[in-house]
Amino acid sequence: MKAQETKRFTITSALPYANGPLHIGHLAGAYIPSDIFARFQRLKKHDVLHVCGSDEHGAAITIKAKKEGSTPQQIVDKYHFQIMESFKEFGIAFDIYHRTSTHIHHELSQEFFLNLYNKGEFIEKISEQYYDEDFNQFLADRYIIGTCPNCHSEGAYGDQCEKCGTSLNPTDLINPISTLSGKSPVLRETKHWYLPLDKYQDFLEKWLIEGKKDILKSNVFGQCSSWLKSGLQARSMTRDLDWGVDVPLKEAEGKKLYVWLDAPIGYISASKQWALDTNNDWEKYWKIQADPKDNAHLIHFIGKDNIVFHCIIFPAILKAHGDYILPENIPANEFLNLEGDKLSTSRNHAVWLHEYLNEFPQRQDELRYVLTSILPETSDSEFTWKDFQARINNELVAIFGNFINRVMVLSHKYFDGKVMEASALTENDRNVLEELAHYPEKIEKSINDYRFREALSHFINVARLGNKYLAEEEPWKVIKTDEERVKTVLNVSLQIASNLAILALPFLPFTAEKLFAMLNQTQKDWDNAGKPDLLQPGHQLGDVQLLFEKITDEQVQFQLDKLAQAKIDNQPAKSETSAAKSNISFDDFSAMDIRTGKIIAAEKVAKTKKLLKLTIDTGIDQRTVVSGIAEFYQPDEIIGKQVSILINLEPRAIKGIQSQGMILMAEDNNGKLSFVAPLDDINPGSTIR
Repeated sequence: MKAQETKRFTITSALPYANGPLHIGHLAGAYIPSDIFARFQRLKKHDVLHVCGSDEHGAAITIKAKKEGSTPQQIVDKYHFQIMESFKEFGIAFDIYHRTSTHIHHELSQEFFLNLYNKGEFIEKISEQYYDEDFNQFLADRYIIGTCPNCHSEGAYGDQCEKCGTSLNPTDLINPISTLSGKSPVLRETKHWYLPLDKYQDFLEKWLIEGKKDILKSNVFGQCSSWLKSGLQARSMTRDLDWGVDVPLKEAEGKKLYVWLDAPIGYISASKQWALDTNNDWEKYWKIQADPKDNAHLIHFIGKDNIVFHCIIFPAILKAHGDYILPENIPANEFLNLEGDKLSTSRNHAVWLHEYLNEFPQRQDELRYVLTSILPETSDSEFTWKDFQARINNELVAIFGNFINRVMVLSHKYFDGKVMEASALTENDRNVLEELAHYPEKIEKSINDYRFREALSHFINVARLGNKYLAEEEPWKVIKTDEERVKTVLNVSLQIASNLAILALPFLPFTAEKLFAMLNQTQKDWDNAGKPDLLQPGHQLGDVQLLFEKITDEQVQFQLDKLAQAKIDNQPAKSETSAAKSNISFDDFSAMDIRTGKIIAAEKVAKTKKLLKLTIDTGIDQRTVVSGIAEFYQPDEIIGKQVSILINLEPRAIKGIQSQGMILMAEDNNGKLSFVAPLDDINPGSTIR
């Protein structure tokens, strides 16, 4: 047999912002996939460096500090250590978890900047940028929010709309607002250094679109294609901030490096620190080698909101530098939703990892299993506590745990916990062992193709195979008449159990360790997976333990009640009527065409909690309006209801439905919505003046 080629992998996981704790959306986006992949490659005896760390710069940190009346350093210190401990307890096996506030990171980031600066890669440009006059400072991208010019959703940031994923400049926003003062900022001149991404347009098209069309996931390829098709523009690599990595130029005093210049370099600075700590050579994991065959395979695991930075900006920086390898793949995941709504840190609508670890002690693998089974690999997916309960009780407990328990109990009961010799294999025995031998290859292919949900389904099917085999052979009945046959059945079953211990290692590391202990067996590498003789006759098994316990209805209800309470606690305070808005001209008011209308049909919009699709008779026509009133009105109770409708509002697509107007609603101090409509019955189409 040909010896396996040893590969070198540099595996990175997106650096989490050190401005809050981890939640399950983070885990499903980048960290569980990267951990499975890294653990698997180690099992294959490849050379693996798996790095991550806290992103401690950027506007998100300073915004958090201002909100809490703290300093950026206090914020990053608090959350860096919390995040690091959560990762460790959850079993994410980084070789190093670093941080970007360290001297080694600042030094390397400045080295990168100077490398590009000395090569003449930057364009120096004086431009107008937003400035908050109340706070006397220029506003970084994330200090500005407004309406997205692409999808028209509110709350888009100055660098990106998280609703539609469009990359933005602050001046692109409609009605921009400073997050510091809540007022409209003004434009002032400032000097910055820009990386001309358009210079790398041809390179990126050949490298990404031509070179990786059959490698990148469809969601990644689609977003990259869209970006390149629209044409790349120069992007500022410096910011007017008081927190971050100093720009290493005398003429740039008081300016910091753009966070998306320094953050990805955090992967490299973490690797340098790891090398210092372990007396290793970091350059072989990052730099171009004399023989291209010796280059490491660089894989970035990220969420979809980071695609452009890892596929466009960071590769352009690495290419401009010239000494570093480029990523082989960027398997980005989409978003994970929670109980029918988007995960939200600000609204506390989340399952926080540190809270889960406290409330479900020693049950890390249950969450790993459920999240892996619903990973948003090419489209958004959803976590619900009922599904969490069902997958654990019906799959981990009833299939995997049940099989192991039956095999172990029967082996101890009939043969004092010893592995007995198999004799005279039947056709069913051979078929089962032959099927077992194919699963490692299936799992390996799925993992290498970044299809972790599929890989996990193959794994649980091995446990299903074991259960089916036991059910067919019924050793608890056969023992009465044919003890030799039972010895063979339990031998085959124990070989399946031993294989499950190996196959569980990438997915369920704590469970695998527990199962190896139950089998009284040292951990095996992937090369042993699929073999029918992992446990030799006479081997003494360990004590029987339950691998998993059921999740109770009470535990689920507790979590649902927590989310419900968080929703109540985070309702905006409305103790008094809001102040009047600024005056508008009579002409502005006259431009609005408000008519009476009548609702003639209503239905809920699929996969939303707040939206109703209304068909309204306007007296002019019948038109569709999407309205966020589903929390207050049922569709059948508003048929025939009179409404006031703004009919000359520009149409807008909402959840794929073209909404052709807006109905007027009154909102009381408690947030309840009520229709604004005539007291008397009046014909649709009547003008409201």
